[in-house]
Amino acid sequence: MRKINHIAVHCTATAQSATVESIQRYWREHLGWNSPGYHYIIEADGAMANLLDVSKVSNGVRGYNSTSINVCYIGGVDDSNKPIDNRTEAQKATLHYILSELKRDYPDAIIQGHKDFPNVAKACPCFDAKAEYKEL
Repeated sequence: MRKINHIAVHCTATAQSATVESIQRYWREHLGWNSPGYHYIIEADGAMANLLDVSKVSNGVRGYNSTSINVCYIGGVDDSNKPIDNRTEAQKATLHYILSELKRDYPDAIIQGHKDFPNVAKACPCFDAKAEYKEL
């Protein structure tokens, strides 16, 4: 079993209409990744896809993947590709649910946004995950 230090929250930095399949294709064809970027991804309607078992390493945060679980919502940019917290209420509910479950399973893990890791110059996930989920 992996030691989990962080539960990292991400956005895809795509339109909310992006599909899980198109995101996976981008990882394979443009980034050359064999493993997905996230363990879980949440669609605009709140549906959650489990892309990788948490016992395996995903590609969410360079330098921290071996000790992190990566959870993502589809969206995070406006029509001009500028960062925005555009999570739907369904995404917020599913995100809260999965983070609660993961925190129960990994009580010592820190929930934080991708942007909260050292040397990350991104707005991802476009909201303050540390503050929003501090009660977990």
